[in-house]
Amino acid sequence: MGGSRVLDSLQNVILVCAEYNGAMESDANVAAQAKDLGHKLSKFMSPSAPVFDKFSGKWYLLDEKGGKFVTEPPNYLI
Repeated sequence: MGGSRVLDSLQNVILVCAEYNGAMESDANVAAQAKDLGHKLSKFMSPSAPVFDKFSGKWYLLDEKGGKFVTEPPNYLI
């Protein structure tokens, strides 16, 4: 597993199932969709980017204290 301790913060963490995590790591199409949904970030992306919650059908901004706030989808998807 990769990662960086510098990037470890609650704003940079979401919980996904093992199956989805494996697909994000092994399937380029799933990885691309995960990036669009804010589920997979490159080390160059800001953790303040909106994240889509499939269960609620809403976009959220995550904060450094573990909170989430409803927001609009990112401009590149509109």
